[in-house]
Amino acid sequence: MSAYRSESHASWARWLEREAMECNLNFRMFELPGRYFRWRIRGNPLSWLAEVQDALMTEVPDHILATSMVDISTLKGLHPSLAHVPVTLYFHENQFAYPVGEGQHSSIDPQMVQLYGALSANECWFNSSYNRDSFLQGMDALLRKMPDHVPENIVERIADRCRIVPVPVDPLERRQGTSSRPLILWNHRWEYDKRPDRFLELLDRLESDGVEFELALLGPRAQKVPRALLDIRSRHASRIIADGMVPRAEYEALLRSARVVISTADHEFQGLAMIEAVSAGASPVVPDALCYREQYPEQHRYPSDDMSAAAALVKQALGACEQVNQGEVDISDWTSDKTAPIWRAFLQDKAQPQRTAE
Repeated sequence: MSAYRSESHASWARWLEREAMECNLNFRMFELPGRYFRWRIRGNPLSWLAEVQDALMTEVPDHILATSMVDISTLKGLHPSLAHVPVTLYFHENQFAYPVGEGQHSSIDPQMVQLYGALSANECWFNSSYNRDSFLQGMDALLRKMPDHVPENIVERIADRCRIVPVPVDPLERRQGTSSRPLILWNHRWEYDKRPDRFLELLDRLESDGVEFELALLGPRAQKVPRALLDIRSRHASRIIADGMVPRAEYEALLRSARVVISTADHEFQGLAMIEAVSAGASPVVPDALCYREQYPEQHRYPSDDMSAAAALVKQALGACEQVNQGEVDISDWTSDKTAPIWRAFLQDKAQPQRTAE
């Protein structure tokens, strides 16, 4: 059950569906489009009301795998036959560490959905230690603000059922040697939490320092083009060799051509796009925060708000500074070679005959 079908969630769901078929698992997918976030996280039990009722007329699942956007506690209340079905709740993200965008109102509703969901689940899987830790810490901080009647040991109860299992990312065929072109890659969503404004500042610094570079501006973007992207197109037009969503083969070729891949994010729980690019041979330049501390060595990280430090790392990666070669970054723990067997074992364990509805 995936209540918010963003690109990364959809990719994970398609992978699971393929693997479930390999296991001969009777696997049914419930998904809702990745838009209208506030409605999705509070309204998914209503949106699925008839669909779930129809499904339960013929069979009751042996297990539910749901993303943390699914209001699983309400679903179980609306459908009593699900009350005793075990649940694995998968956290691609958590609402305690998700930055609030400009014009958005702050509300504890999304956080409470995930808190109740974690209490209702048998297992809580997270895609990184940062995701798990920020969830538990944020939950503890929220509960400490409540005026009274807060049960003890809520955080400890949930912590005992937590496990780190990253989303499988298939590594790309790696190029041989260093890219011959000074290509800087951005392959993230063009949204506020990825801070494209910082990326613009970084590019302006590189230009003012006389650094030669090219740009591949990839990643999904909304219909309304972000101000930062408009400014990048205006100020750095001659450097742009790709701009927009491109066919998969072209996307992979650009990743193999990139010498450096950059993140300026305020929010990242696993960073699938970065992992893909680094697997293809790009050198990562990332904030010294979020999930990146688990993934990339210190020499690839810069203080989050310091675009001067980020520019220095980019210049090093582009060869503009005479520095010792940083070498390849080992991200094997984050690719499907290591993570897919965990998911396959999970699916194989669930490949049991469905019980019929009473």
